[in-house]
Amino acid sequence: MAFRGLLFAMVLGLWPGSAAPQLASAATATAVVRSTEPGALIPRQQVVRRALRADTTEQYLLYIPGRGGADAPLFVTAHGVSRNVEEHATLFAPFAERQGVVLVAPFFDELRHGDYQRLGRQGGGPRSDQVLDSILAEVRRLTGAHAGRFRIFGFSGGAQFAHRYAMAHPERIAHAVIGSAGWYTFPDSATPYPYGTGPSSERAGLRFDPDAFLRVPMTVLVGGADTGTTNLRQNEQVDQQQGTTRRERAWNWTAAMRRAALARGLPPLVTCEQVPGIPHNFGKFMAKGGLGERVFGAMFGPAAPAVPQPPAPAAAAHGAGSR
Repeated sequence: MAFRGLLFAMVLGLWPGSAAPQLASAATATAVVRSTEPGALIPRQQVVRRALRADTTEQYLLYIPGRGGADAPLFVTAHGVSRNVEEHATLFAPFAERQGVVLVAPFFDELRHGDYQRLGRQGGGPRSDQVLDSILAEVRRLTGAHAGRFRIFGFSGGAQFAHRYAMAHPERIAHAVIGSAGWYTFPDSATPYPYGTGPSSERAGLRFDPDAFLRVPMTVLVGGADTGTTNLRQNEQVDQQQGTTRRERAWNWTAAMRRAALARGLPPLVTCEQVPGIPHNFGKFMAKGGLGERVFGAMFGPAAPAVPQPPAPAAAAHGAGSR
């Protein structure tokens, strides 16, 4: 995916518990800005790293399109266990610019959020779903972004987080795109969470309502060559329930969600697409599998051009709380 002429800025600061990830090759950090101080201007058309004001140990990346954030839709992209949050933000920024959406990429560091994929285990640190809610509340205050339902994407470990967030908080999600998750929470109230939606001491605070989460449109994307087992959860329970590869598990979870919807008299809103030749690699999926187009097409429709265009060179600043 070629994208030229867009400047990206990252705020100085350490990522707690982890070295800062490498920038994606498709984008270059050409300036450094600070935007964490109260009243600081947040530049548009730049990827900015921020610390959550209510808890500065929590970090996220933010992109505001050139047209500003007032009433703009919110798009969340969740990284995998490699913590490639900058790659997610920089590669999706051109699509956010084209669509006029505010992009948020939460950073779940390994020290505090070692199990963010499952929304955090009981007693294992902050709940990742609640951290995302705090981040989005701050972003809405800062940018004026739309306060209603938002769209969420995740890849690999981030896909685990995204589909579980959507199932646990369906009232907040307009559309979820699930990219190559390693394993899934099935719509089975007889099986304890995280393998099913039944009660579990692992995450006692979660409640699942199938009549609600089965009404959320979800799109599952998986590479046709995603058949390896590196970093793939494997045990007797998950293999028997879901299959032995990410590709197989994607289809089986989609089928289970569709059966559950039909059993309740609801239209099945979960679909699955297999993209030929794509392995388990986010960057390759973006570059060779059209992942950006597929994600934004599923969420917003196919009206936008296939190749994102660079924004206008003039980048206005976006004031805290301004419209």
